[in-house]
Amino acid sequence: MRILYLTCCCLVLLSCSGNQPQSNTQKLPLAGTWKLISGTLIEKGDTVVTDYTKGLSFIKIINDTHFSFLLHDLAQGKDSAAVFSAGGGRYTLRDSSYTESLEYCSDRKWEGQEFHFTITIQNDTLIQQGIEKIDSIGVNRLNIERYVRLQTKQ
Repeated sequence: MRILYLTCCCLVLLSCSGNQPQSNTQKLPLAGTWKLISGTLIEKGDTVVTDYTKGLSFIKIINDTHFSFLLHDLAQGKDSAAVFSAGGGRYTLRDSSYTESLEYCSDRKWEGQEFHFTITIQNDTLIQQGIEKIDSIGVNRLNIERYVRLQTKQ
């Protein structure tokens, strides 16, 4: 009887050891610096595709709790295509559901908004897509962005 009791106690202790089986769902490797390659906006039946490898540079930096983005033209603001945009805030990620809460933005009308996206990551490519909707300024569009991960120099 003691052997049965000791065996049961050992099994109970082993089951509580913290060596729990891992879930099939792994955390997406989202943290890092991402360079936007292309963006597609679809609004009211019109599609606009922007190639961010020509004349523009856009990066998104993501850590465990926050994101930020920076966009500027490559002519250093010296022509009619001059542009600079920045923003950031907190985000949540549950499986492939990624939600940005935009707390800071150079276009202040976008601040305080929440945007829901679906993301996929394959190798060094991140695809983010979802609806951007802000009734107060008439924005309601599908946004599809394709990023590549920037490698850190060692």
